[in-house]
Amino acid sequence: MPKQRRFKTDYPGVYYVEGKRTGGRGGLERIYYIYYRKGGRIVEEKAGRQFKDAMTAARANVIRSKKIAGLQLTNKERREAKKAAEEAKASRWTIDRLWHEYKAQKPDSKTLRVDAGRYKNYIEPSFGSNEPKQLVQLDVDRLRINLLKKRSPQTVKHVLALLKRVINFGVNKGLCQGVRFKIEMPRVSNNKTEDLTPEQLKRLLEAIGQDDNIQAANLMRLAIYTGMRRGELFKLQWDDVDFERGLIWLRDPKGGPNQTIPLNDGAREILEKHPREDSAYVFPGRGGQQRVTISNAVNRIKRRAGLPDDFRPLHGLRHAYASMLASSGKVDMYMLQKLLTHKSPIMTQRYAHLRDDALKRASKVAADLISQAVKSKVTSATKAE
Repeated sequence: MPKQRRFKTDYPGVYYVEGKRTGGRGGLERIYYIYYRKGGRIVEEKAGRQFKDAMTAARANVIRSKKIAGLQLTNKERREAKKAAEEAKASRWTIDRLWHEYKAQKPDSKTLRVDAGRYKNYIEPSFGSNEPKQLVQLDVDRLRINLLKKRSPQTVKHVLALLKRVINFGVNKGLCQGVRFKIEMPRVSNNKTEDLTPEQLKRLLEAIGQDDNIQAANLMRLAIYTGMRRGELFKLQWDDVDFERGLIWLRDPKGGPNQTIPLNDGAREILEKHPREDSAYVFPGRGGQQRVTISNAVNRIKRRAGLPDDFRPLHGLRHAYASMLASSGKVDMYMLQKLLTHKSPIMTQRYAHLRDDALKRASKVAADLISQAVKSKVTSATKAE
């Protein structure tokens, strides 16, 4: 290939050659080059094209002067710096990169879908581009404080716990350094225990019977008779109901393994009479798919029954179910834990005071019986005299 002719310019160390114009317009354009000495060597490099880069001999001379003065990198140095930056970026384990690796290694996690929403909405906007070692406590404190203004302490705790898990995952895998401070969790009080008086329960059952929405009515009835969680009711399929053995299979109860609870007579009657639609689900949503909400209907029933505004129509019924059993004195805490499918007995302890009340009543019965026996003995002795 013949060597291109070099054309001198009015500026020392600046020349151009003529080459085919880029951009598909045809013709020729000037391609400017500069050369200068750096570190004892001659450096020769392209400055730019006449049309594509709007390059002129004067502009090329300015670039040459900056490079001689060390104010601008040589083309080779710039390429090397870019490559180093790309390599450094590829080796950086940011929170976002750790999250995606965390997800990839936990494909069977039952809480991953919920965690993905928490990450996208709350963690990624604040910390996604940072490495864990770049986080300072003030940043995490601000996230916690700002979230508490619009989200419940429990939600904020879940968000911060996820951030902590992702960071610990990276540290345990040897991918990154951890944070140099303790991530503080908000205080959460989960001791709210909703209960219904006999009169409130009576009104609720009457309101349920008056409602035209059979799905909502039977869903609430089943919650009263079984204490099932809202999500478990929505997931319930006809194949999960074993009428022969008297069992209900619970799918993924609160992220745990599948479990069974007894199908008592009340629940059996509800399900046997419940209309079956063209769906695998007992309480199907749109298109026969799994239901995602029923708030309007159950809240309407709650208002008709005159229940308190803060009573949660489904979760509150789970508490009412547990409270009735605990206060009956006929069910111990271990059995109640199994019926509620609590992972830990600590979760069942909120109902312990009701069990204690039942024990006190039982103890009082014993005291009354003894007292009656003593009185009877005294009376008999008096008559004998």
